Amino acid sequence: MKRLVTVVTGGGRGIGAAICRRLAHDGHDVVVGYVNDTAAAEAVADEVLEAGARGVTVRLDTSVEADVERLFATAEERLGPVTGLVNNAGVSGPLGRLADTDTADLRRVVEVNLLGTLLCSRRAAQLMAPRRSGVIVNVSSAAATLGSPGDFVHYAATKAAVDTLTVGLAKELGPDGIRVNAVAPGMIDTEMHAEMGDPGRARRAAATIPLRRAGTAEEIAAAVAWLMSPEASYTTGAVLRVSGGR
Repeated sequence: MKRLVTVVTGGGRGIGAAICRRLAHDGHDVVVGYVNDTAAAEAVADEVLEAGARGVTVRLDTSVEADVERLFATAEERLGPVTGLVNNAGVSGPLGRLADTDTADLRRVVEVNLLGTLLCSRRAAQLMAPRRSGVIVNVSSAAATLGSPGDFVHYAATKAAVDTLTVGLAKELGPDGIRVNAVAPGMIDTEMHAEMGDPGRARRAAATIPLRRAGTAEEIAAAVAWLMSPEASYTTGAVLRVSGGR
């Protein structure tokens, strides 16, 4: 039986780590892509092994074409033909109004969230199309439709682009047997908020969410896992909102 081999970018922590763990539990061998924290990525790979799957770590910057090539080459050499991709790597930059945001921060957000997703998706399509099968799941954000004024409209703009990519690429790759979908998380309680300079952000937002709480990384991972599963075999071009009603 052919093994499922899934590449997860930004897999070393937060939502990405939860996705790696869940996919391993569902029988996927997992490539844990990460950018900085080697120890955290190795810990996730160990959890993948404990779940009975194979795990490999690859350090890369998704906005660098050569790194993306190396990511997929390592996946195929170590684990076998890539059957799935989760484009989870993303950055938000500091919270604040667009007028106060540095150009370097704008550029980095666009390069990782959009260009990185494009580069990884392109490479996955090149490998999957001749095999006539594959699944790509993009991690978008509810910010794509909310706009995130005062927080990070530039981040929201890149996620809206990811939603458009999801729809267009699903139509482009459908005849090749490749499904492309996205999950759009709402306010999720991860370390991302502390990195943006506001560790209490998720807790404070609870009052504005219909379910009256922030979500968990595991809840996003469950949605990703469903979209990657045979149960979603007729689902492509969808953006699945997992946001507590917001």
